[in-house]
Amino acid sequence: MGRAVLTLATVIPSTHPKAMPAVPKKVFERLTAGLKRYQPILAAAKDRDVGETDTVTIIKDMLADIFGYDKYSELTSEYAIRGTYCDLAIKLDGKLSTLIEVKAIGIDLKEAHVKQAVDYAVNKGVDWVLLTNGIRWCVYRVFFTRPIDQELVVDIDLCSLSPRSEADLETIYLWCKEGWQRSALGDFHTQKQALSRFFLGATILSDPVLDVVRRELRRVSPDVRIDIEKIRSVLIAEVLKRDVMEGDKADEARKKIAKIAAKAARAKASQAPKQQSGPDQEPESQPEPDDQSENSDESGGSGAQQDEAE
Repeated sequence: MGRAVLTLATVIPSTHPKAMPAVPKKVFERLTAGLKRYQPILAAAKDRDVGETDTVTIIKDMLADIFGYDKYSELTSEYAIRGTYCDLAIKLDGKLSTLIEVKAIGIDLKEAHVKQAVDYAVNKGVDWVLLTNGIRWCVYRVFFTRPIDQELVVDIDLCSLSPRSEADLETIYLWCKEGWQRSALGDFHTQKQALSRFFLGATILSDPVLDVVRRELRRVSPDVRIDIEKIRSVLIAEVLKRDVMEGDKADEARKKIAKIAAKAARAKASQAPKQQSGPDQEPESQPEPDDQSENSDESGGSGAQQDEAE
């Protein structure tokens, strides 16, 4: 039975072409019309410096007219959370999907506001929370670690988007009801994570990648003895930054890489018995010749040459 071979494709998830989902035609048209309608409304509201209550009203209308949520059955105002209230909540199929914390349109969003929004999400056990002042929309993924952590996944300025830009419409589609139902936001976050410094750092230190580096180094310096652990030590000590390898996000990335590698190894092992030949099987069912020839070359001759010698 040959050993399981892990490749770079096994370890690194594809980031193309699903980085952004395709927007259905009807949704595309709704987004285009909605942006054209609400961008002047937002600009006028900012000029008047309207308060939080009026900002919430505008956002609730936008969630219905642009993002496709039912204003009466899927949007809830003043959602109660442990003695306080979050401005808006989205419920799909009767289940809480996400929370929305709103600030007045003239207020710049700050870290204190992020903490408030994330605390609401943690108290209700939801993974996603939106912080917005009507113009800037910040979508956070909440991680229930110790301590609690969050990651900014989407940060857009609605007034700067172009209704004619397909890329801009694909971005706001992530928060649409249709996008939510297709897990577009979650898929986008997964793609983004694959290119994070933590995931890239863990990938670089994985055995498949280190094996490729070792082979290339041996090609350049064939007389130098190089092993994987030595390469790993140099990368950790002299190449990669410490913050890439330490902390909860780095640990999570390493666990994900290890899980992918282990799954690939199990799949390879489960296929191996099917490839083994039985006593009554035809020669075509014999083990793969590539592995045999590779092993026989290392031992000094092939099985055919030994038969001729006999």
